[in-house]
Amino acid sequence: MTTFDLDEYVYPALRDGACGYLLKRSGPNLVIEAIRAAVSGETLISPQITVKLLRKMIPPQAPTGTGEALSERELELVRLVARGRTNAEIAEELFISAGTVKNHLANVQRRLGVRNRVEIAAWAWSTGQVSA
Repeated sequence: MTTFDLDEYVYPALRDGACGYLLKRSGPNLVIEAIRAAVSGETLISPQITVKLLRKMIPPQAPTGTGEALSERELELVRLVARGRTNAEIAEELFISAGTVKNHLANVQRRLGVRNRVEIAAWAWSTGQVSA
């Protein structure tokens, strides 16, 4: 957990085996999720850092049509996930419950054939659903 979101701190930490990278401004729920992820051998990175990493890793491409089955509402959620918003922030912005956000994201994961919100964000950036 750090205040630094600079590339020269993030990349070495992750490359050298950090089991996560959280900014101090992360809320308590994210900290709890990061601890759970670390205990189960997974990695959790602050959404703001994830967005920066995806922008550098994934070159923009023309949309491939892979997400045509997504509804307009689901695409709206996908774009917000790709921008690093948490479920609570998405719920507040779209005037829906956090449970509804989770349900939409579960549907998106199934339709896109991805495992988690990081892969949802990667899909959004790589297909041009969001841009810098």
